[in-house]
Amino acid sequence: MNNEFICPKCGGGLTANGFVVFSAKNAKSEKGLILLSPHLGDYTKILNKSFRVEDGSKVKFYCPLCHADLTATEIHENLVHLILLDEGNNRHNVYFSGIVGEYCTYKISDDKYEKFGDASENYEMYFKSRRI
Repeated sequence: MNNEFICPKCGGGLTANGFVVFSAKNAKSEKGLILLSPHLGDYTKILNKSFRVEDGSKVKFYCPLCHADLTATEIHENLVHLILLDEGNNRHNVYFSGIVGEYCTYKISDDKYEKFGDASENYEMYFKSRRI
């Protein structure tokens, strides 16, 4: 799977060495780096050594290239928005929760969606009847 995640603001590539790279700010406004698995439904994360996040807390995700806030405010303040370019170079909107431990991801393609994660019911209402 050679998916590439890109920033919806600047179009820059965020995938590096098998991870999606973000700059972030935790609930205490401390800054750090977060690397997430590029495989939808895999919630593996790596944080730089001095950056801590607590289960249930909200993390703000930013593009490490243009520093844009990736919060999907047009849908829900807890969701983060990325663009996925798949192996066929098709574009998909991907949304995931910025709440630590709330495992939900949504892949939006045309007027259908796929959901991943134990908490995927939490925001499903925003995608069922909506074309993104």
